[in-house]
Formats: sequence, structure tokens, C-alpha cells
Amino acid sequence: MRFHLIDRIETLTPRETITARKVTSVDETYWQATPNGPVLPFGLALEALCQAATWLIMISTDHRLRAALLAVGEATAHRDVAPGEVLSMHATIESMTGEAAILDGTVTAGGERVLEATGILCALIDAERLDDPDHTRRMAHQLQGGGPVG
Repeated sequence: MRFHLIDRIETLTPRETITARKVTSVDETYWQATPNGPVLPFGLALEALCQAATWLIMISTDHRLRAALLAVGEATAHRDVAPGEVLSMHATIESMTGEAAILDGTVTAGGERVLEATGILCALIDAERLDDPDHTRRMAHQLQGGGPVG
């Protein structure tokens, strides 16, 4: 199963930073049952941040490179996310070469910090090995508010 945890790219400065969002819905299948009701698993909040970082890398390299997660230096959960909340992912490239990138980032909901992660280490791999670059260009166009591409 493939999760798409980015609904919209709000802002992007190539090779620097991205802010993206995800509107959660109770109808999605990933909610974890708790005594206080369903919550988003911490790993999926981190995955949403990593997906935002991947879009930053792909758009910054004209869809030639894609980030593959290798390690997370530190990740801290601050609070749970309930269905219906809007997640905002913000990632910043701390360093980037042709082979790897290190990013830091946060996820917020309702103006409150959900998680923060530092030292997100990613290998940069040839994007064509994973997806058709034309497909990712179309998706990036849509995520940046460009609407459907014919």
C-alpha cells in the first residue's frame, strides 16, 4: 500500500525549505485506536514530514533525484493528532551533496507542535528508478496548486 500524506505544497524555496499540508480524515485507514479515541501513529506523522522533504529534493533537482530515508538523528513526539486536524510539515535542508542530504523539520496541527525531527539523513537516488519523472512533475504541479495537467 502506498500512502500519500501531502495534499498541498504551501511554500517551497529550492534547495532550502518546504511547507506542505495534509488534511486528515476519519475515513482514512491508518488511525490507531486509543482509550481517548483514534490518533495518528507517530510514525505516519514522521512519514508525512519525510514525504514533504522528498518533494523538496525532487523539485530542487528538477525531479532527477529522490530522497530515500537512511536514518533520523532524533525525533520527538509532542502531542497526538486526531481525525480532521490539518497537519503542516516544514522541512529545511541543512546540507546537501549529489549523494545525500540532511534535513530538520517539524509537524504542527492547530498551531501546536506535533513532532520535531533533526538529522534526517537521506540518500539521494536516481528518481527514475522509483517513478516516472513526468508523473512526479504532474503531481508536483498539482500539489503546488496548478490543478490537473493534461
